[in-house]
Amino acid sequence: MATFDDLLEDAGTFGRCQKRIFAILCIVSFPFSGVYLGIVYQGYTPDHWCRDAAVVERRQECGWSLAHSRRLTVPLVNSSGELQQSSCEQYEVDWNSTGLTCNTQGLNLTDLPVTSCKDGWEYQYEGRKSFVTEFNLVCSDGWLVDMFQSTLNLGFLVGSFAFGYFADRFGRKISFLMSNILNFVAGIALALAPNYISILVIRAIFGFGVKGGWMASYVLLTEIVGVEYRRTVGILFQMFFSVGNLILPLLAYFVTDWRWLQVVISAPYVFFLSYYWFIPESPRWLISQKNTSKALEITEAIAKENKMKLSKNFETLTEDEDDSPTASLLDLVRTPNMRKHTFILMFNWFTSAVVYQGLIMRVGIAGGNIYIDFLISGLVEFPAAFLILFTIERIGRRLPFATANIVAGASCLITAFIPDSMYWFKTVVACIGRLGITMAFEMVVFVNTELYPTFVRNLGVSVCSTLCDVGGIVAPFLLYRLAVIWLELPLIIFGVVAFVAGGLVFLLPETRGVPLPETIDDIEFPHRKNVDLVEKQQKKKLLKSELTNNKETTAV
Repeated sequence: MATFDDLLEDAGTFGRCQKRIFAILCIVSFPFSGVYLGIVYQGYTPDHWCRDAAVVERRQECGWSLAHSRRLTVPLVNSSGELQQSSCEQYEVDWNSTGLTCNTQGLNLTDLPVTSCKDGWEYQYEGRKSFVTEFNLVCSDGWLVDMFQSTLNLGFLVGSFAFGYFADRFGRKISFLMSNILNFVAGIALALAPNYISILVIRAIFGFGVKGGWMASYVLLTEIVGVEYRRTVGILFQMFFSVGNLILPLLAYFVTDWRWLQVVISAPYVFFLSYYWFIPESPRWLISQKNTSKALEITEAIAKENKMKLSKNFETLTEDEDDSPTASLLDLVRTPNMRKHTFILMFNWFTSAVVYQGLIMRVGIAGGNIYIDFLISGLVEFPAAFLILFTIERIGRRLPFATANIVAGASCLITAFIPDSMYWFKTVVACIGRLGITMAFEMVVFVNTELYPTFVRNLGVSVCSTLCDVGGIVAPFLLYRLAVIWLELPLIIFGVVAFVAGGLVFLLPETRGVPLPETIDDIEFPHRKNVDLVEKQQKKKLLKSELTNNKETTAV
């Protein structure tokens, strides 16, 4: 009884058809970057201070500079050991009744009482608009900026489960198309939302659809290529997210209003609807649904485009993996090694999301040029995929995985204590951290699949990867709220958790050259599995030797 992998050997494991589908599906990652990281520009919090209507009026009359009128409005406060102009307090004085003149050189403001902002805020952000400046989400309302990103990750979390079910129930292709319709409608609705509460609700819906569509395309892609290409295709597919990271700052530089930037990010999802005519349904999924005839029809089309021909009669096809025994959540924690793998992988998913997202969002509060800094940090992500592909078959999985986390942690800790005067050195070290956590993020995906037996593998990846979205919900609060206390405090937290994650990876087994486990016993008693493998290899060698001797005897 043949499997789809047997059929794919005849049709071509990675021919012209798969390469075409790979190329067009990679484009899906471009707008996903804008959805996930657009907060850096859409939610940018510029330098701000309390607005005093009387001072603003007098500034226009007297021709004062913005800095001069700011000095008359806000007091100096101690921030991280330095005196800086307050962002959330102003002098409690009625300039209209005190007769403020254009000549303010002799004014002594040191003894004036202070109060919280009363007339809103002014922003050092001329010609640009973020939702922070539109809705005045600063000072006591600053936590609402965190919610913008957290609600997105909440949508990711729900969307992962919902679209996982939809994709298994109705197919990969239809789930992908449903997602793109939802993405476009929600994306445009987000750009038109009248108030911030509606923005948060629509943002969650947007995340729900975007994550589901991205997952459906990833699964479809890995299911139509040969086993030997799955890992490489999966890593390169993720790398195109980094390409999107390079496009995003260029878009944000020219599109200065956050609402129009949202429209630009959402527009490609209409284009993706045309994929209905360019991508097939997954033959593997069709076989699992007992629709063998349709699976054969699609595979024949793949073979034709690959200029191959199905030479065998595949009238009966089976699924590649036997789903029995039934997978259970308890299987992930019932036995010692399974429990260890589950908790370590959960922590690594969580850490990857927190540190990766935190380092990117930090660009928006670090005080540099957010366009150049974002572009530079995006460029360093590209070597990550190639380092992974170069090392995993030569060195293994465990050492590069652990090293990537440790390098990211060390870079975060070092960056926190480099003075701002050494700007470029600080930038370089931070970029090394970005490279490390990108590697870790990309590696946890396939390491997760290699550490669970067949019948519980999909469930194990789904459960562990939910911690990625939990990390995404937590990350904005860790970054923005701790940065209020000390700008570098989030980096120290990121460094510590990345170090711990790297150390825990050393407790996982090496999976290079090891067959995928089929049962829980293969996980709990790996030496027994290795002995069986060696015996099988020896039997194969012996059989091959006997066949060779028989051929030589016959020839004589």
